[in-house]
Amino acid sequence: MSNYKFKTTNIRGKQYVEVNERIKFFRQEEQYKHWTIMSEFPVIDAENCVCKVTIADSSGRVIATGHAHEERSSSNINKTSFVENCETSAVGRALAMLGIGIETSIASANEVSDAIAKQEADTSAPVENIMDKAVGYIKSQSDKKKAFEAITKKYGDQLTEKQVAGLQKFVR
Repeated sequence: MSNYKFKTTNIRGKQYVEVNERIKFFRQEEQYKHWTIMSEFPVIDAENCVCKVTIADSSGRVIATGHAHEERSSSNINKTSFVENCETSAVGRALAMLGIGIETSIASANEVSDAIAKQEADTSAPVENIMDKAVGYIKSQSDKKKAFEAITKKYGDQLTEKQVAGLQKFVR
Protein backbone atom coordinates (compact mmCIF):
# COMPACT_ATOMS: atom_id res chain seq x y z
CA MET A 1 0.00 0.00 0.00
CA SER A 2 1.07 3.55 -0.58
CA ASN A 3 1.68 6.13 2.13
CA TYR A 4 -1.85 7.44 1.74
CA LYS A 5 -3.01 9.24 4.88
CA PHE A 6 -6.64 8.43 5.55
CA LYS A 7 -8.76 11.14 7.10
CA THR A 8 -10.45 9.79 10.18
CA THR A 9 -13.34 10.74 12.42
CA ASN A 10 -13.07 10.51 16.18
CA ILE A 11 -16.01 8.65 17.66
CA ARG A 12 -15.92 8.16 21.41
CA GLY A 13 -12.14 8.39 21.53
CA LYS A 14 -11.36 6.05 18.64
CA GLN A 15 -10.44 7.00 15.08
CA TYR A 16 -12.50 5.55 12.23
CA VAL A 17 -11.98 5.89 8.47
CA GLU A 18 -14.99 7.11 6.49
CA VAL A 19 -16.27 5.11 3.52
CA ASN A 20 -15.56 7.94 1.08
CA GLU A 21 -11.88 7.81 2.10
CA ARG A 22 -11.75 4.09 1.38
CA ILE A 23 -13.38 4.63 -2.02
CA LYS A 24 -10.99 7.48 -2.93
CA PHE A 25 -8.01 5.31 -2.06
CA PHE A 26 -9.34 2.36 -4.06
CA ARG A 27 -10.03 4.50 -7.13
CA GLN A 28 -6.69 6.31 -7.18
CA GLU A 29 -4.31 3.43 -6.49
CA GLU A 30 -2.69 1.90 -9.56
CA GLN A 31 -2.84 -1.61 -8.07
CA TYR A 32 -6.67 -1.48 -8.25
CA LYS A 33 -6.87 -0.13 -11.80
CA HIS A 34 -9.58 -2.01 -13.74
CA TRP A 35 -10.96 -3.60 -10.56
CA THR A 36 -14.70 -3.41 -9.95
CA ILE A 37 -17.08 -2.75 -7.09
CA MET A 38 -20.42 -4.47 -7.74
CA SER A 39 -23.56 -4.07 -5.63
CA GLU A 40 -26.46 -6.51 -5.42
CA PHE A 41 -29.55 -6.40 -3.27
CA PRO A 42 -30.57 -9.97 -2.33
CA VAL A 43 -33.27 -8.50 -0.07
CA ILE A 44 -35.07 -5.27 -0.81
CA ASP A 45 -38.62 -4.32 0.01
CA ALA A 46 -40.49 -1.31 1.35
CA GLU A 47 -38.99 -1.67 4.84
CA ASN A 48 -35.73 -3.67 4.64
CA CYS A 49 -32.68 -3.88 2.48
CA VAL A 50 -29.65 -6.16 2.39
CA CYS A 51 -26.79 -5.24 0.13
CA LYS A 52 -23.90 -7.44 -0.92
CA VAL A 53 -20.89 -5.74 -2.46
CA THR A 54 -18.28 -7.71 -4.33
CA ILE A 55 -14.85 -6.43 -5.27
CA ALA A 56 -13.26 -8.25 -8.19
CA ASP A 57 -9.84 -7.87 -9.78
CA SER A 58 -9.26 -7.11 -13.46
CA SER A 59 -9.68 -10.79 -14.37
CA GLY A 60 -13.07 -10.96 -12.59
CA ARG A 61 -11.79 -12.99 -9.63
CA VAL A 62 -13.65 -12.09 -6.43
CA ILE A 63 -11.21 -10.66 -3.90
CA ALA A 64 -13.52 -9.31 -1.18
CA THR A 65 -17.17 -9.00 -0.23
CA GLY A 66 -19.11 -6.94 2.27
CA HIS A 67 -22.69 -7.05 3.47
CA ALA A 68 -25.00 -4.58 5.17
CA HIS A 69 -28.60 -4.45 6.36
CA GLU A 70 -30.78 -1.37 6.87
CA GLU A 71 -34.34 -0.81 7.99
CA ARG A 72 -36.34 2.16 6.75
CA SER A 73 -37.69 2.83 10.25
CA SER A 74 -34.32 2.78 12.03
CA SER A 75 -33.52 6.50 11.64
CA ASN A 76 -34.75 9.75 10.15
CA ILE A 77 -32.24 9.56 7.31
CA ASN A 78 -33.32 6.01 6.51
CA LYS A 79 -36.90 7.14 5.97
CA THR A 80 -35.78 8.43 2.58
CA SER A 81 -32.35 6.83 2.03
CA PHE A 82 -32.16 3.37 3.60
CA VAL A 83 -31.15 1.72 0.31
CA GLU A 84 -28.33 4.23 -0.27
CA ASN A 85 -27.10 3.88 3.32
CA CYS A 86 -27.15 0.13 2.99
CA GLU A 87 -25.04 0.20 -0.15
CA THR A 88 -22.56 2.68 1.34
CA SER A 89 -22.09 0.46 4.40
CA ALA A 90 -21.62 -2.65 2.28
CA VAL A 91 -19.05 -0.87 0.07
CA GLY A 92 -17.17 0.26 3.17
CA ARG A 93 -17.13 -3.26 4.58
CA ALA A 94 -15.99 -4.79 1.28
CA LEU A 95 -13.14 -2.28 1.01
CA ALA A 96 -12.23 -3.02 4.62
CA MET A 97 -12.15 -6.75 3.85
CA LEU A 98 -9.79 -5.85 1.02
CA GLY A 99 -7.58 -4.25 3.68
CA ILE A 100 -8.27 -0.59 2.92
CA GLY A 101 -8.55 1.81 5.84
CA ILE A 102 -8.42 -0.78 8.60
CA GLU A 103 -5.54 0.60 10.65
CA THR A 104 -7.83 1.10 13.64
CA SER A 105 -11.02 -0.79 12.77
CA ILE A 106 -12.88 -2.69 10.07
CA ALA A 107 -15.98 -0.67 10.88
CA SER A 108 -16.15 2.68 9.15
CA ALA A 109 -16.98 5.98 10.82
CA ASN A 110 -20.34 5.83 9.04
CA GLU A 111 -21.15 2.41 10.48
CA VAL A 112 -20.10 3.31 14.01
CA SER A 113 -22.03 6.59 14.10
CA ASP A 114 -25.11 4.81 12.68
CA ALA A 115 -24.82 2.03 15.26
CA ILE A 116 -24.49 4.53 18.11
CA ALA A 117 -27.50 6.48 16.86
CA LYS A 118 -29.56 3.27 16.67
CA GLN A 119 -28.51 2.25 20.19
CA GLU A 120 -29.38 5.67 21.56
CA ALA A 121 -32.72 5.63 19.75
CA ASP A 122 -33.46 2.15 21.09
CA THR A 123 -32.68 3.14 24.69
CA SER A 124 -34.31 6.57 24.62
CA ALA A 125 -37.62 5.53 23.08
CA PRO A 126 -38.93 3.74 26.19
CA VAL A 127 -37.96 6.68 28.44
CA GLU A 128 -39.76 9.11 26.14
CA ASN A 129 -42.76 6.78 26.22
CA ILE A 130 -42.56 6.69 30.02
CA MET A 131 -42.48 10.50 30.08
CA ASP A 132 -45.54 10.73 27.85
CA LYS A 133 -47.41 8.26 30.02
CA ALA A 134 -46.22 9.94 33.23
CA VAL A 135 -47.36 13.39 32.13
CA GLY A 136 -50.72 12.02 31.02
CA TYR A 137 -51.15 10.12 34.27
CA ILE A 138 -50.27 13.09 36.49
CA LYS A 139 -52.56 15.40 34.53
CA SER A 140 -55.46 12.95 34.85
CA GLN A 141 -55.21 12.53 38.62
CA SER A 142 -56.83 14.81 41.19
CA ASP A 143 -54.01 14.18 43.70
CA LYS A 144 -51.10 15.18 41.47
CA LYS A 145 -48.51 14.88 44.26
CA LYS A 146 -49.54 11.27 44.92
CA ALA A 147 -49.46 10.54 41.17
CA PHE A 148 -45.96 12.08 40.89
CA GLU A 149 -44.72 9.95 43.81
CA ALA A 150 -46.16 6.80 42.21
CA ILE A 151 -44.41 7.57 38.91
CA THR A 152 -41.04 8.30 40.51
CA LYS A 153 -41.30 5.19 42.67
CA LYS A 154 -42.05 3.00 39.67
CA TYR A 155 -39.80 4.62 37.01
CA GLY A 156 -37.36 6.77 39.00
CA ASP A 157 -34.30 4.74 38.03
CA GLN A 158 -35.13 5.21 34.33
CA LEU A 159 -35.63 8.98 34.49
CA THR A 160 -33.00 11.69 34.50
CA GLU A 161 -32.99 14.49 37.06
CA LYS A 162 -34.16 16.86 34.35
CA GLN A 163 -37.11 14.60 33.51
CA VAL A 164 -38.09 14.30 37.19
CA ALA A 165 -37.90 18.11 37.50
CA GLY A 166 -40.08 18.41 34.40
CA LEU A 167 -42.68 16.11 35.92
CA GLN A 168 -42.65 18.10 39.15
CA LYS A 169 -43.93 21.10 37.21
CA PHE A 170 -47.24 19.28 36.72
CA VAL A 171 -47.61 18.81 40.48
CA ARG A 172 -47.67 22.51 41.40
